[in-house]
Amino acid sequence: MSASDVKKNAETKMGKSIETLKANLAKIRTGRAHAGILDHVQVEYYGSMVPLSQVASVSVLDARTLSVQAWEKKMAPVIEKAIRESDLGLNPQSMGELIRVPMPALTEERRRELTKVVKSEGEDAKVAVRNLRRDANEQLKRLVKDKEISEDEERRSQDDVQKLTDRFVAEVDKLVAQKEAEIMTV
Repeated sequence: MSASDVKKNAETKMGKSIETLKANLAKIRTGRAHAGILDHVQVEYYGSMVPLSQVASVSVLDARTLSVQAWEKKMAPVIEKAIRESDLGLNPQSMGELIRVPMPALTEERRRELTKVVKSEGEDAKVAVRNLRRDANEQLKRLVKDKEISEDEERRSQDDVQKLTDRFVAEVDKLVAQKEAEIMTV
């Protein structure tokens, strides 16, 4: 393993941390309807739990309403129950095979709570990036100890890893700020 391999590995893993943060932020409700909000809802289908997307299609009717179309008629009440019992705080309304899911408006207090959740997710992502920096620096020290790279190359590589870390931390800050702005807009 060389110093460039360590840097590439660190960059790849930091990129995955950003992707995880994006996925976690997408799950946080902003009062606007988007199909991704129901992604983690599990529905009982012939004795096993499956994601909602495998038994119905989810679409956006308007800014505050989702539409869930069950692929099998008898699944509509099961889907409605699964959405109601999820931790999303939604109250679906069944209309035959079609289930309408209105998004309740967020209160100011709830918006503040959600911004705290967003900040927490951002902080977790920063910790993950910093841990990856530490791991990369330890690998570089091991390479110096094994005499595979020089101390000068180690210092340059550590500077590069620090620049990567700074770039990814800035990306986390940007994503968190965007999500907070999205939540706080009425």
